[in-house]
Amino acid sequence: MNHTPVCKKGNVAVVTGAASGIGRAMAERFAADSMRVVLADVEEGPLAAVTASLKSAGASVIAVRTDVSNAADVENLAQQTLEAFGAVHILCNNAGVVCSRPVWEHSLADWDWVLGVNLWGVIHGIRAFVPRMLAQETECHIVNTASILGLIGGAGEGIYKVSKHGVVVLSETLAAELAQKGAKIQVHVLCPGWVRTGILDSERNRPQGLPQPQHIPRTGNSRDVRAEMGAGMSPAEVAAHVYRAIQNGDFYIFTHPEMKGQVQERMERILSA
Repeated sequence: MNHTPVCKKGNVAVVTGAASGIGRAMAERFAADSMRVVLADVEEGPLAAVTASLKSAGASVIAVRTDVSNAADVENLAQQTLEAFGAVHILCNNAGVVCSRPVWEHSLADWDWVLGVNLWGVIHGIRAFVPRMLAQETECHIVNTASILGLIGGAGEGIYKVSKHGVVVLSETLAAELAQKGAKIQVHVLCPGWVRTGILDSERNRPQGLPQPQHIPRTGNSRDVRAEMGAGMSPAEVAAHVYRAIQNGDFYIFTHPEMKGQVQERMERILSA
């Protein structure tokens, strides 16, 4: 595919999970290029705050309250995007949550919630936006947020890993099928390491219909995880990696190349059976 600049004035970017963390940083980066930005998030208060902040800086933005685990919400997001701006050039399926317990202790509600947001959110984004992107016949990009944990195994973060492994292979398959079709849509999968976000507190957004178990065991290394995250990369740095990957046409976006060794170890274990 011949690449033309897509991060440019007037083009449209849609970002889910845009009220905080990586999503907010990506929205701010696109707005800095005078792109028109659609902000989607389930948290109405923070979503309104980000919208006001970007508008005060002169950005052209709209906010659409969206639960990405709900297909109708994501379809509405796509419709609102086209009604407001007439097109979409960059889609960032970014919303994510985490729930940490040994896999056998997770409730069905845990699985429903995490897979609903992290994996089904991406599935709904693809189903709602790709047909519209194909109809545009213009160069478009899709950035699916996975994690370095979507490429490795081991103990801990079981549901999260399952969801993010799913996002990686979904992105790989989508990219291959779009290439077969000769489509003008390029796919990228974001696999960050430690980033300073509020994802460890994502239980705040857990729907009331998916209750928490009465007893929530904490893993022994929860403090270490918080410390690692607190010392991690800034969301703005991650957004810069995403921006470069879109410009350069990179599929895998590794923000922490020093963690590739863990991916290699897993691949070698698989190949050696």
